[in-house]
Amino acid sequence: MYLKSIELSGFKSFAKKNIFEFDSPVSAIVGPNGSGKSNVAEAFRFVLGEQSIKSMRGKRGEDLIWNGATSEPRANRASVKVVFDNTKKIFDIDFPEVTIERTVHRDGLNEYLINGSTVRLKDILELLARAHIGASGHHIISQGEADKILSASPKDRKSMVEDALGLKLYQYKRLESERKLEKTFENIAQTQALRKEIAPHLKFLGREVEKFKRAEGMREELISLAGEYFKREDIHIAFSRASLLAERKPLNEALEKLSKESQSAKKVLEFESGLSVVRKQRDDLTRELGKVEGLVIAEERVIENEKKLSASDEFKTVRLKDVEHLYQEVSLLSSIAEILGKLKGFIKDRKHSTDSRLVAEAQSKIDELKKRQAELEKSLTTAKEKEQEISNAEKAVFRIMSEENELVSKLNSLKAREDRLNLEAEEFARELEEVGHLVGTEAIRFKDINTGTEKLVVEEDRQRQEERKRVIEKLKIRLEDSNISGMEEMHKEYKDTSERDAFLARELLDLEKSADTLAELIKELETRLAVEFSSGLESINKEFGKLFVSMFGGGEASLVLVKENKLAPTNDEDLLEPASAEGSGVAREGGLDIKVSLPKKKIRGLMMLSGGERALTSIALIFAISQVNPPPFIILDETDAALDESNSKKYGDLVAILSKHSQLILITHNRETMSRAGVIYGVTMGSNGISKLLSISFGEAVEVAK
Repeated sequence: MYLKSIELSGFKSFAKKNIFEFDSPVSAIVGPNGSGKSNVAEAFRFVLGEQSIKSMRGKRGEDLIWNGATSEPRANRASVKVVFDNTKKIFDIDFPEVTIERTVHRDGLNEYLINGSTVRLKDILELLARAHIGASGHHIISQGEADKILSASPKDRKSMVEDALGLKLYQYKRLESERKLEKTFENIAQTQALRKEIAPHLKFLGREVEKFKRAEGMREELISLAGEYFKREDIHIAFSRASLLAERKPLNEALEKLSKESQSAKKVLEFESGLSVVRKQRDDLTRELGKVEGLVIAEERVIENEKKLSASDEFKTVRLKDVEHLYQEVSLLSSIAEILGKLKGFIKDRKHSTDSRLVAEAQSKIDELKKRQAELEKSLTTAKEKEQEISNAEKAVFRIMSEENELVSKLNSLKAREDRLNLEAEEFARELEEVGHLVGTEAIRFKDINTGTEKLVVEEDRQRQEERKRVIEKLKIRLEDSNISGMEEMHKEYKDTSERDAFLARELLDLEKSADTLAELIKELETRLAVEFSSGLESINKEFGKLFVSMFGGGEASLVLVKENKLAPTNDEDLLEPASAEGSGVAREGGLDIKVSLPKKKIRGLMMLSGGERALTSIALIFAISQVNPPPFIILDETDAALDESNSKKYGDLVAILSKHSQLILITHNRETMSRAGVIYGVTMGSNGISKLLSISFGEAVEVAK
């Protein structure tokens, strides 16, 4: 059994999950009208990818979802899952069992899954096409569609037969190839348009590149000359800087040393008074020292005089006043003794005696004066030293100033040379930048250029370097006139455009080859479709004729290939009009017409058949198509509704024959048809509008009965 089961959940009247298991060659689904039997057939269409909601008796996607009842709220989605046995590899997928599931949500979103993995609708259709299964193919005949194959247009009827013969896969490939071919032609046109568009620009760029090549020679020459010039100039500047630095270093050191000496001398002058002040202090000290020395001498003389007076009173002088005073005192005395005593006292008082106090005072003054003399001599010595130090400091300042002026003069000379060198360095940098802008970074990579030894470069006459500079300036002017600065980008653009044009040319060649390959593939597919269709149609007609005779007890029936006008035909005779209507200017497409001939009746066209005859004819044709290329399963929804008891038996016999090749699911009210089923599923519906499922297995019932 290829079809194992189908599970409905929230789909139409199946509000709850219901599972139909198909383990018999013939399974029947029965039940009263309106119970939801046909919803099962529509569930098959739904899960197999049917996109027409109308064919499933709905207007919108949400019409397929259980809409609710008093006992059961409405569902938000409907899902159908069908399970196939793939042990015989009817599907091109490496799984023993294939599960296809489709879910629709109330917002219209659809989800497709194969074995639980989300896929596209295209993936499901391609998978089913390889097994000759489709959502609206010949193997699913819904209620009221039994007559569809008879009433369909020749073109639609041909499509049904092609689907039954398994040609859909080839048609998919052909359509895909045609789309690819159309896209290829569009790409060819676009590629040609692109090449045509860039051709004038490419021509213009070619002319500009020629100008660039002529300028490139000057550029190379400038790079060579500038490299040598920059190398020599770099050596000259570096050597000059080193020489200046070597000359400046001892001068800076000497200047720094003089600066330190000058600071020391200035500190002496700063912390000590000026030379005139020091000299004045020295003179003052000298004079004061002289005075002290004089005082010492005077005091020594006092002591010496005192010593001399002590030695002799012979020449002692008495003051007249003292004598007069003595006379007055004596005159007042009356006694000789008193007068003598008074005279004796006067003489004693006037007789010299060494005055130790006076000598002591004089000696003390001499000690103090000598101490002061020592201090003055020390201060005088300090003043003389200070005078000498200030004098030496002043001499040092004058000497340092003279030497500093000489050093500053030399440094100014070096500064002037440095300024000239800086100007040369700035000029060098400017020239380097200008040449770099003109010829690129190659000009500034001059370090590795060999210009001889550094000594030769330094000793070279600067006039030679000036000549090189003039030549470089001339080349710069010529290159600027050639506008070489933008040529590099233009050359790159020319290269890119040329490569793009070459790529488009290769792409165009590949597209033309691809178009030829696709055209050959389409031709091969059309040839194969024609061959397969022709042989399949022959087999169908053979089976159709046999089944038709079996149904009607004679007569003939066959499918005939005709040409169909795109304009709708007015009657069967117009439909059968010969295909070779030369000059009509109306495009024609192939289709299939049905020719029937009933025994004992003169019938012209399907329109003259009765309802029962149309039912038998359509059943015979459907079964014939199914026998030529049997699908894994066939679903027939009340295709036997119009048959009487006699024809129902014939229909049952055909069902038994067909079940040997395909698994059958029959939705029927016919007892004869039910009797051919191994399993019967009963579908009922309660007052709440929910379909319920009951099943009977005749095989199990027989075992129970035994």
